[in-house]
Amino acid sequence: MTSDSAAPLPHARRSGAASTGLEHSALSHVLGYQLARASIQTRSAFQRSIGEPLQLRPVEFTILQLLRHNRRATQKQLARALAVTAPGMTVLLDRLETRGLLRRERNLHDKRSVFVLLSDAGQALAETSLQASRDMESEVLRALSAGERMMLFELLERVARGPR
Repeated sequence: MTSDSAAPLPHARRSGAASTGLEHSALSHVLGYQLARASIQTRSAFQRSIGEPLQLRPVEFTILQLLRHNRRATQKQLARALAVTAPGMTVLLDRLETRGLLRRERNLHDKRSVFVLLSDAGQALAETSLQASRDMESEVLRALSAGERMMLFELLERVARGPR
């Protein structure tokens, strides 16, 4: 029997990768691969739970949540937090402002700085989308115990911070 016709390894069967007919075990320890596979599930769930019903893209959801918890955030702070260029952030904020979800206010103490504030409609959508996100994540993470969920978030946070 050649390796091409070998049955999938038990790890591949457990992970659901065997359903594609491809052997995935060689990638089971590749971080990017595992993150990409998890991203497929979370993006699909996001689209069903938030994207389509609330007409929000993931970056727009994130902006609303950041503004919900940082009431005097500047456009520059948002751009840095999301690793978006200043022109890119302007486009994103323009889109949300056109929908009536936020407004911009010049910083009276620093004319170069602009505060971004949620409108009442933006605040309501931020709250609605946050609850939808919680429900969505409960579904996506249902196979994990509460402790495993906490561990997953802690480990992802450490990876996101990078080496110290």
